[in-house]
Amino acid sequence: MDSLEKTQRVNLLMDMYGQLLTDKQLSYLTLYYDEDLSLAEIADEMEVSRNAVYDNLKRAIALLEGYEKKLGLLEKHQKRLQLIDQIEAFEAEDHDKLYTYLEKIKNI
Repeated sequence: MDSLEKTQRVNLLMDMYGQLLTDKQLSYLTLYYDEDLSLAEIADEMEVSRNAVYDNLKRAIALLEGYEKKLGLLEKHQKRLQLIDQIEAFEAEDHDKLYTYLEKIKNI
């Protein structure tokens, strides 16, 4: 996974589970992933070492990934979006497939 994909994934996980993190954890993630600050810039702002910033980011991401592993909200959201895209791609005459996809969305 390249850095852009990782950033997108972390941002999506923050959208799904950010409220489950502490304010401090959310602050570190926001500064790094949303505001694109470096570890050194965050360390200066938070008055901690760069290593502390790195450790806090790693722990917060691990928590987000753990929540996703247990709850799967992001995966379900992505499946719904894929099904919606497939439904939108169908022509109006293909009602049977449309109903099949609608049922799949309901079951997610």
